[in-house]
Amino acid sequence: MGFIRKFLLPSDVDFNAALLAQAQTSRLMIDKMYQACIDNDRNALAAIPELAQHAREQKTRNMAQLLNVFITPYDKESIYRMITQLDWIALSVKHFQLETEIYNTHSLNAYKAILEVITEMAVALEGGMTQLSIKNINTIASSTEQIHDQYDKVVEACARATAKLLAHDDCKHIIRHKDILLQLKEIARRIHITANTLEDMAIKIV
Repeated sequence: MGFIRKFLLPSDVDFNAALLAQAQTSRLMIDKMYQACIDNDRNALAAIPELAQHAREQKTRNMAQLLNVFITPYDKESIYRMITQLDWIALSVKHFQLETEIYNTHSLNAYKAILEVITEMAVALEGGMTQLSIKNINTIASSTEQIHDQYDKVVEACARATAKLLAHDDCKHIIRHKDILLQLKEIARRIHITANTLEDMAIKIV
């Protein structure tokens, strides 16, 4: 049977575990952002590029498995979207770290409230992903609904923060912080899009 399974049967990949691992890496990267904010610890941000590289390797490995596998628990298009969108979250966090480094941002404390909501979004996404393997549709729906509402909060908070920025006379200050706010909104948007794909996958396993 071992010979038959190895050489004749289609390969079987645990995509639930593989996708969850990607989501966990993205959540850890966002945790580092939040830690850098609340502890004013730039070393936390310095850990992000290494985590981003790990996320990229996960994406590459998962994509290779998707191309080579015959049987999948969901349609391949849904898995492809989830792989690429989780990669987008990681890439967006990496871009945030890059901007804060290049702009020489000394403190992220002004973004604490926004980062707190984004962290909650990442936790909710990871929590929803853990429910795919056991097909807990209600819990997944609750997680995606939470992410939808939290994304709305992030957009509003970024808009209000931008309005306050425009009251400044220092154009450099406005441009620097507006770019960072846009990147925070982009991270939240990518989590929201990924949650939509999670919901789509959940519907297909009912």
